[in-house]
Amino acid sequence: MEKVLTIKGGEFLLKKSEASSIFIPEEFDEEQKMIAQTCDDFLDTEVFPNLDRIDAQEDGLMRDIVKKAGELGLLGVSVPEEYDGFGQSFVTSMLASERMGSGNSFAVAYSAHTGIGSCPIAYYGSHEQKLKYLTKLATGEWTGAYCLTEPGAGSDANSGKTKAVLTEDGKHYLLNGQKMWITNGGFADVLTVFAKIDNDRVYSSFIVERDWDGITFNPEEKKMGIKGSSTRQIFFNDVKVPVENLLGKRGEGFRIALNILHMGRIKLGGNVLGAAKRAVTQSVNYANERKQFGTLIANFGSIKHKLGEQVIKTFISESAVYRVSKDIDNAYDLYKQIDGCDQGRALMDAFGQFGSEAAIMKVFASEALDYIVDEEVQIMGGMGYSAEMSADRNYRDSRINRIFEGTNEINRILVTDTIIKRGQKNHIPLFEKAKEIVAGLDNLTDTFKPNGYFEDKSYFAENFKSIALMLMEAAVNKFDRQLVHEQEVLNSISDILMHAYVAESTVLRVQKLESIQTPEMFNLYKDILDVYMFEAASDIYKHALDAIYSIDDEAMTEKLIKGIKIYTNIPGVNTKDARRRIADKLIEENKYCF
Repeated sequence: MEKVLTIKGGEFLLKKSEASSIFIPEEFDEEQKMIAQTCDDFLDTEVFPNLDRIDAQEDGLMRDIVKKAGELGLLGVSVPEEYDGFGQSFVTSMLASERMGSGNSFAVAYSAHTGIGSCPIAYYGSHEQKLKYLTKLATGEWTGAYCLTEPGAGSDANSGKTKAVLTEDGKHYLLNGQKMWITNGGFADVLTVFAKIDNDRVYSSFIVERDWDGITFNPEEKKMGIKGSSTRQIFFNDVKVPVENLLGKRGEGFRIALNILHMGRIKLGGNVLGAAKRAVTQSVNYANERKQFGTLIANFGSIKHKLGEQVIKTFISESAVYRVSKDIDNAYDLYKQIDGCDQGRALMDAFGQFGSEAAIMKVFASEALDYIVDEEVQIMGGMGYSAEMSADRNYRDSRINRIFEGTNEINRILVTDTIIKRGQKNHIPLFEKAKEIVAGLDNLTDTFKPNGYFEDKSYFAENFKSIALMLMEAAVNKFDRQLVHEQEVLNSISDILMHAYVAESTVLRVQKLESIQTPEMFNLYKDILDVYMFEAASDIYKHALDAIYSIDDEAMTEKLIKGIKIYTNIPGVNTKDARRRIADKLIEENKYCF
């Protein structure tokens, strides 16, 4: 019997999921909690006391801290056991990434090493390459970096000029070129370098060792934030790379780069959660200490609004991150059972399957963190603007996340474009469903009647999906192959898609929590869901109007506007009281507790 995925990438738009089918963070087992606690203890011992020294780039310090993480096994969480790792699930590696994500510049070095620095070898390397390199990367004996970006090749990565030419004796490739913005570049022992062999149109990938002749390094870049992370330009001048260090097949480098970016995007979505939770805790700590007008500022409604919204953005991002992480694990479990399918490539195929969801989480979570750290500064007022406070470092360090792993502008385009292409290639029945929705607009009426709390929330999440579908249909009909040049339209649809995915993820998580949490906490989770769904509807309405008037299809405009008015018509919510209840619990616990 043929095995099939329970859900494919982008198929969330077409299928109504059940709460029982998703994973939520409250379901972590004892082993996963132990790994998380080890990460927390490591940060408390090795990172947080040394943040100023790390930002000053004290010679050898970051390299030493990364090595200590390796000695505890924290660099090999998802590396197979035969290569000195723990062989844990992707969900577990996401949990480790989340916890380490609160480590400011160290989080960047850790993520670069365990993700893009190690994963190309883990997923595409031969057994011999893994034995030689991955074992040392997993234990921290060596550190890794990923060399893709060039001065003239950023978002358009495949336009790079770095070349590799086979020597006459056929034993080496001569590597020539320049790479920039290389995280861990100042101390990485192993470099995954992308270059074009001869006159190939696409990249191949090579494993390069730092101390080989012909490699030189520029000084450390001076950056706005993440000052403690090492970022350098690297130059390759006739570097002799043994032919056995070709990673994967010739011409496969661009595919490797894309799939590693899918992985990096979803991992960034988890990484920023750790930073968000720590910033929320620091915000409420300050609000519970600072007095103005004779009372703690935590008692003021405006501060409660900020604290409540910080919690909401963190919780909803987390709900979606772990949902897609489990979907990736499920896809991996299926792919690796296919005859002849290498396990590393199976996981890469799983990342590729959920490329649109990975882009959603990268954009949504990075922008949520930016809001959270901005409000952390505001809650602290003048002190928040002082370099003496944590908010200063958090604010500057957060900003890179909207640029990392492909800018948010690129990823917004990818969200919609990837799903549309999956529909056009018949991977999912996207346009059949979209045409059905558009055809029903003539007879559409607002017949909503309350039918139960979760039934209603699920109904509105499905309506959000319907808006995205009808707009994709209208946009493709109007612009056809030129749609890729209508980036403003793609961006509007992408924002709707992101809300649709996150809204459904949050509905399913809260529904699952009903049987797990106390009535007090469950009611607070309902408050989170109520506020988010109500405000998402307004946001979706605005983005939908922008898209409709930009598509400017005279025959369709009136129908589409009618549709979005009905689909975003959600009963009112007292958002003030709901946020206050969320904030009051945060204030009572004096830490992120959701």
